[in-house]
Amino acid sequence: MAGGKQTPRQKMINLMYLIFIAMLALNMSKEVLAAFGIMNEKLETSNEMTTASNEAFLGSLETKAEEDAAKYEKLYQNAQKIKSMSQEYFNYLESLKEGMTEGLENPKDYARMDNSDYLDQKFFQGDNLSEGGQEFMKRLTDYREQVATIVPTSLKQSVIDRFETGNEEGKVKAKDGMQDWINYHYEGYPLVASLAKLTALQADVKATEEAALKSMLEGELTSQVSLKNFATSLSASKSAFYTGEKYDGKIIISKTDNTSTPVRAELTLDGRKLSEGSDYKLEAGGVKMLIGAGTAGDHEVEGTIYFKQDGEEIEVPVKNSFATISKPNAALIAADKMNVVYRGVANPMSISIPGIPNNKVRASAPGLKAISGSKYVMNPGTGRSVTITASGTLPDGQPISSKSEFRIKDIPRPEGTLSKQAGSVKLPRRNVEIGTVSAQLDDFDFDLNLAVSGFKFKVPGQPTVSVRGNKLDAKAKSALKRAGRGDVVQIFDIEAYITNNKSYKLKKVSPVVVEITN
Repeated sequence: MAGGKQTPRQKMINLMYLIFIAMLALNMSKEVLAAFGIMNEKLETSNEMTTASNEAFLGSLETKAEEDAAKYEKLYQNAQKIKSMSQEYFNYLESLKEGMTEGLENPKDYARMDNSDYLDQKFFQGDNLSEGGQEFMKRLTDYREQVATIVPTSLKQSVIDRFETGNEEGKVKAKDGMQDWINYHYEGYPLVASLAKLTALQADVKATEEAALKSMLEGELTSQVSLKNFATSLSASKSAFYTGEKYDGKIIISKTDNTSTPVRAELTLDGRKLSEGSDYKLEAGGVKMLIGAGTAGDHEVEGTIYFKQDGEEIEVPVKNSFATISKPNAALIAADKMNVVYRGVANPMSISIPGIPNNKVRASAPGLKAISGSKYVMNPGTGRSVTITASGTLPDGQPISSKSEFRIKDIPRPEGTLSKQAGSVKLPRRNVEIGTVSAQLDDFDFDLNLAVSGFKFKVPGQPTVSVRGNKLDAKAKSALKRAGRGDVVQIFDIEAYITNNKSYKLKKVSPVVVEITN
C-alpha cells in the first residue's frame, strides 16, 4: 500500500518496471527475453497463491457475517462486490494474454517472443487508439474508480496510485517530452515484455483485493477490541468488607457488545444446579443472575460459560462468591428490563429496601405508581430524566433514603414490513398483492402491539395511491398490475399506532421497497 512497507511481490513488480525502462536503451537479447518470461511465470504463480489466500479471507468474512450480521453483513457484501469486479477485470486481462500467445508453437519459448505486432495492432490505429485500446483504458479506469468507492478510506489512495494512468490528460513524462500513458507502456514492446506487464497488472488486482479483504476483517476486529465496546467491573476475594479492612479488589475490563454474548451456561449456586430463564439469563457481556440473595452468609457460584468463536464453543470457567448481609445501608432501585425508562410504555420497576417490609417503603417520582409489594410501574412524562426517591426506617430507627436517576427515552423508530419482510426486498407480484403491511420494533425490550391504519403505495409511472388499512385495496392492486418485472414499488408514509396507547405519537415508520420478480 502507498506509504507502507513494500511486500516481496510489490518489490518484484517494481523491479520489473525498472527493467522495462532499461529496455528502451538496450539491444534485446534472448537472455533478457527469457528473463521476462521467467518473471511472468513467477508472477502467475504468485497470483494463484494470492487467489487462494483471498478466498480464505472471503470465507472468514462469510462466517463472521453468519455469526454476527449486524457487524459483518455490510462488509461481506462489499467484499463480494470487490471480488466480482476484480475477477471480471482479471479475466479480461487473461483474455488479452491468451490472444497474445495464440498460435505460438511453444508458449514458453520466450527467447522468440520479440515481436510487438499483437498489442500494436490491438491497441493503436495510426496516431489514435483503436477500439481495443479504448476498451483497455476504460476497463482500467472503471475498475480503479469503482473499487476506490468501496474499499475502506485508508485504502482509497493506494488503489488510485496502483492503477494510475498519468496526469489528467492521460500523459506521462517520456524521453522526448509528454506521451500518452498507454503508448508509453505498451507500444513497441516485445510480446514477452507486454505479457509480463499484463500479468503484473493482474498482480495489482489481486493485491488490491487482498488489501481490501484484510482491511475489512482487521478493521472490524480492531473496532471490536476498541474500549468503546468494554465496561469495567470489580473483582475481590470477597464481596463484603468490614470497616477498617483493606480492600483487595481489582478492576476488570470486559466486553459488552453482541459478540460477547454467551451461547449457553452450566452454573450452580452452593451446589444447586441453576436453570436458564428462572435463575439467570444470557446477555451481552456475560450472564445476568436472577437468583435471590438467600440467607445471610457467603454463597458460591460455579460452573462454565460457553461462547461461540469461529464456529467453535469456547469454555470460560466460573468460580465466584458473594455475601448476603442482614442490615442494608441503602435502598435498592432497579429497572426490571432495562437501564432506562421509555415514554409511552408502562415500565415495570422493582423498588425495595432490604430489612424493611415493602408496605413500609415509600417511593415517589413523577409518573410512578405502586402495584403490589415491591412492584411499581413508571409512565414517564416530559423531560429527559426522572429521579426516583425511596425511603424507609430500619427496625433500629435509622432512616434510609436513596435517589436514583433514570434516563427517559422515546420509543425508537418502527420499521415498516410487507409480509414480515423489511427494508429492500424482492417478491413475486402475487405476494405483494396479498401481503400485509405492518410495523415492528426490532430488538426492543417491550412487546408492543403495533397496528397499521394506512399507507401510500407507489408504482413507477403511476400516481401514488393512498390506502386505508393494512392491505392493498382495488386501486393499489390496479396500479400494481402495471408494474413490470424488475420494477421497484414503494410502500411509505406508513401510519402505525400502539393499540393500547393510541395517544402516543410514534416516530415516522421506515418504508418498504419491493422489487417485482415476475
